[in-house]
Amino acid sequence: MDLVPALEEPLKKVLGPPTAKVMAEHLGLHTVGDLLHHYPRRYEERGQLTHLADLPMDEHVTVVAMVADARLHSFASAKAPRGKGQRLEVTITDGSGRLQLVFFGAGVHKPHKELLPGTRAMFAGKVSVFNRRLQLAHPAYELLRGADDEAVETVETWAGALIPIYPATAKLESWKIGKAVQTVLPSAQEAIDPLPDTLREGRGLVTLPEALLKIHRPHTKADIEDARSRLKWDEAFVLQVALARRRHADAQLPAVARKPKPDGLLTSFDDRLPFTLTEGQQKVSKEIFDDLATEHPMHRLLQGEVGSGKTMVALRAMLAVVDAGGQAAMLAPTEVLAQQHHRSIVEMMGELAEGGMLGGAEQATKVALLTGSMGAAARRQALLDLVTGEAGIVIGTHALIEDKVQFHDLGLVVVDEQHRFGVEQRDALRGKGKQPPHLLVMTATPIPRTVAMTVFGDLETSVLDQLPAGRSPIASHVVPAADKPHFLARAWERVREEVGNGHQAYVVCPRIGDEEDDPKKSGKKKSPEDEAEKRPPLAVLEVADQLAKGPLQGLRVEVLHGRMHPDDKDAVMRRFAAGDTDVLVATTVIEVGVNVPNATAMVIMDADRFGVSQLHQLRGRVGRGSAPGLCLLVTEMPEASAARQRLTAVASTLDGFELSRIDLEQRREGDVLGQAQSGARTSLRVLAVIEDEEIIAEARDEAAALVAADPELTQLPGLRTALDALLDEEREQYLEKG
Repeated sequence: MDLVPALEEPLKKVLGPPTAKVMAEHLGLHTVGDLLHHYPRRYEERGQLTHLADLPMDEHVTVVAMVADARLHSFASAKAPRGKGQRLEVTITDGSGRLQLVFFGAGVHKPHKELLPGTRAMFAGKVSVFNRRLQLAHPAYELLRGADDEAVETVETWAGALIPIYPATAKLESWKIGKAVQTVLPSAQEAIDPLPDTLREGRGLVTLPEALLKIHRPHTKADIEDARSRLKWDEAFVLQVALARRRHADAQLPAVARKPKPDGLLTSFDDRLPFTLTEGQQKVSKEIFDDLATEHPMHRLLQGEVGSGKTMVALRAMLAVVDAGGQAAMLAPTEVLAQQHHRSIVEMMGELAEGGMLGGAEQATKVALLTGSMGAAARRQALLDLVTGEAGIVIGTHALIEDKVQFHDLGLVVVDEQHRFGVEQRDALRGKGKQPPHLLVMTATPIPRTVAMTVFGDLETSVLDQLPAGRSPIASHVVPAADKPHFLARAWERVREEVGNGHQAYVVCPRIGDEEDDPKKSGKKKSPEDEAEKRPPLAVLEVADQLAKGPLQGLRVEVLHGRMHPDDKDAVMRRFAAGDTDVLVATTVIEVGVNVPNATAMVIMDADRFGVSQLHQLRGRVGRGSAPGLCLLVTEMPEASAARQRLTAVASTLDGFELSRIDLEQRREGDVLGQAQSGARTSLRVLAVIEDEEIIAEARDEAAALVAADPELTQLPGLRTALDALLDEEREQYLEKG
């Protein structure tokens, strides 16, 4: 929200080039405004100590503690053979635990003089383990109390009783960031408020300058609370205004109303269905058909549990548009998925997909496939079918977005797994219609309501939460391979049993395991511990080989991974779908959309390396037929670890919405929102999308009302500038990703 020249001042002018360079490179901070919006992660109270007992391994930490003990040891070394080498060991405590600091060589003199028992200081460094004890080697430190004037002055600088601890890096300790903030803090007075006065006063929020002062230099915990409440509103409101303006602009666009004709393609398709649609499918279809019938483009997000029948709903929408004389395009994130969708849609439609062919039904259309790796002749034919209108439906990957792809009359764009595509990619495809086409976005990753409002806030939302009749329950179990190796042996027996009963199985591994794991090429030697470890290999190629020669000997085992040639991938999937393969050992290329109802078992190796939503997606590949599904999560993580608890959570529920909440609570917001879509979502610094549900919902309502009354925000220059800053960041992030 860098709104005026004072806040746009480059840091190198204010702090000097060396500090500014480190801030730009390591924290992405370039201006005074950037630094003012780099908020403390937490606060230490002088007189209250942090929990050394809870320090994370291998992370850069800042702690406030007191020196309990300091000892200087002399030792012989290659550099000092006569015992002149020196090592200073300092033990610090905070009441909850103890931590050892180690200084070597020439680096011992200063700390030896300064870190005397009873001294309090801030320490920063990377936590490691030595002789089974936590330690920081050569930490940076800043004294917080001492007899000399300089140390006393340091205490004074950290105004009030609360010490801000900033997100820091090895190159830039928290207290150095704090000192830099102290330098630029007077500029906070010039920050122009993006919130309308009526909104701010109505909710009892402090002004932006006051919030910035209180977040960086709080005197009480109430100050921090005031500041955070205000800054959360800023983030929620500016983001919701950006989304509301997008919705408003979209609503002004013209579109062709697409109403299916009676007794047309859609009716013929429905008459062929061997089952009735679930209530959920019927309700969501009605919402979509109502949108398609209006003269403004539909913008709808279809969320559905794994296997809830989203593809069926999307296909009926596409058929309705073809009925009304338009074309429909479905954008899939991978070639495997595009081919899978193409295959299953052609199967579902039967002779209705044979437009212009002998034996095609009267209302039939063509269903084209367009991917980057197609042969030239097939590609030419597909492009021709699109431009002439011969193909009513096309399914493809990013290849659909290319300039040379032209449509006869594009009426509907369906985007599958939206979080894999940026907003700009979505818009590029929408630009191919004579008028803006309708848009249906699908995701099988269930998203809590607030995340939907934040990440997909420019879309209306429909939710499919019922599973179609005939779908079977999936039993999930954690297999602790390290504690109980016989459990893993039993897992392979279960796979053999499923195959013996005429079913098929997936084995999923986190890596492929070809040149990336070759020690000669990677320059890494395997340690004796690695060699001796009896762990199951984690790579597709190794696991497949071991299974075929070992526990699954005699079964038909094949591999599938992302680096295979597309034709080979397709051939493997066809054999598996036809039942010619018993066990498919694969990477996560099977994560989304792969539909083989006869596959009933899945073993996920090193399951702790996958995210919660990803495990839920993978598990959704089994239990798609009438036989019950089985999912085994193999891990070597100890029972008490967070990773193991995550797996237990996945095994305990099939509710994707519940799991997505767990997932969000366990990960940093920015990760989830950043992956979910290109854009400013990663700019959330104090807003937590799960905890702050109420603020986000209220900000959405306020933003909608404001934009309806004043779409150009003519009365609110501060808000306009904040939006520009947010959208610049969004574009930048998108380009970086691209």
